[in-house]
Amino acid sequence: MRRLTFLLFPVMLAACSAGVLRVQPAAEWSQDSEEFQVEAAAFQEISRAVGKEARAECLRQAVVRNCDFTILVDLNPRAPANAFQTLDDKDQPVIIFTRSMIQSAQNADELAFVMGHEAAHHVLGHIGRQTKSAQEGAAIFNDLGKLHGEDGAELERSQKLGAEVSMQVNVKQFELEADQLGTIITHNAGYNPLIGAKYFDRLPDPGDQFLGTHPPNAARVQIVQETARQLGLTQ
Repeated sequence: MRRLTFLLFPVMLAACSAGVLRVQPAAEWSQDSEEFQVEAAAFQEISRAVGKEARAECLRQAVVRNCDFTILVDLNPRAPANAFQTLDDKDQPVIIFTRSMIQSAQNADELAFVMGHEAAHHVLGHIGRQTKSAQEGAAIFNDLGKLHGEDGAELERSQKLGAEVSMQVNVKQFELEADQLGTIITHNAGYNPLIGAKYFDRLPDPGDQFLGTHPPNAARVQIVQETARQLGLTQ
């Protein structure tokens, strides 16, 4: 999850205030090869389906105010495979996929699952919750620093450390929460989250690191499987 000030890539999907999904032609961001044009068309279809269900879930849960998603593609061929959720300068939710991420997926279900996961971060208000945690941590470490006689640069370093530590406290839980809700969004959009979660099989396992940014892959697969069973899905 990140915060974005300027959006440099063309819009794939935008939900207007009336709830109508508006999708630009795939050709507008696929200009270099026929092979990528096929991938772009498939990604566009996934964007419509997942975007619609993510918006519906966002409105239903009512945790955040803005449920109008924008899905963008970073066409830089050197950018590593990645997808993340952020906010633009108007606090509108944005999901960005790199070109490499789209090409690394083996099927539509994997792309839909990743997209559902990223959308779930916004639906659950994770950026706001992280920001609040960082502010609280900075304040606590600021007070501790003052008690130890810190000032100036030393106090600023303590504030930054407090913000970083506090942000990491819940980050693993946020990922599991997004996996759970992302499973539901993926299923409601017409894709199979159990197939989509196979993407974890190709990711390096972060293990259970202290202050790590992601939980172990096994824990993520487990929560997907448990949620899928509740939805009536089987392997």
